[in-house]
Amino acid sequence: MDTRRTADRNALTALLRSFDLGIDARKAVTDAQIRAIAAWRTRSTDDTADATIRDEARQLATSVLDLGRQLRTNRAGLSKHVEELAPGLLEVFGLGPVTAAAILAAYSHKGRVHSEAAFAALAGAAPIPASSGNTVRYRLNRHGDRQLNQALDVIAKIRSVHDAQTRDYIERRMAQGKSHREIRRCLKRYIARQMFRRLNSIMT
Repeated sequence: MDTRRTADRNALTALLRSFDLGIDARKAVTDAQIRAIAAWRTRSTDDTADATIRDEARQLATSVLDLGRQLRTNRAGLSKHVEELAPGLLEVFGLGPVTAAAILAAYSHKGRVHSEAAFAALAGAAPIPASSGNTVRYRLNRHGDRQLNQALDVIAKIRSVHDAQTRDYIERRMAQGKSHREIRRCLKRYIARQMFRRLNSIMT
């Protein structure tokens, strides 16, 4: 639904930039503009071509709004399910209903994954040696549960922007000569460990 909403929003923006419909679309179309377009009515003064273009714009705007409502409903439902199954999980910084649900679905129940190392391997966040000569390096793991891996990646990105400790860690590792890819791998491994320990402590 999120992909469809983005596609419809982009199509609406392209339409507004291609035809003069009285909407300034030089910048990204705002939510207020989308609501206004969705409320358009057929005008008797429009010729067939103008009426068709306005109708298409109205349908795209309506689709964007409908999908937005569905996504909000789904997020609320996911939040409720996650809180029932793993109380307090959503309190972890950087987790939202979607990422928490992906992590919880992969973890399933206590005992399914026997260790934090196994959980990191399941997430594709376990380090893979990529050393050469005297240089000791590790690379990102392209295997494992990709939805779980994506959830860890989203959390890492959020923390990289909004968490002071994470930013300090990134700066420190960059000063040591680590690349952005290597730092991201380390962050995802740390988050996998944190999630496993948290779930192990709150789930029965």
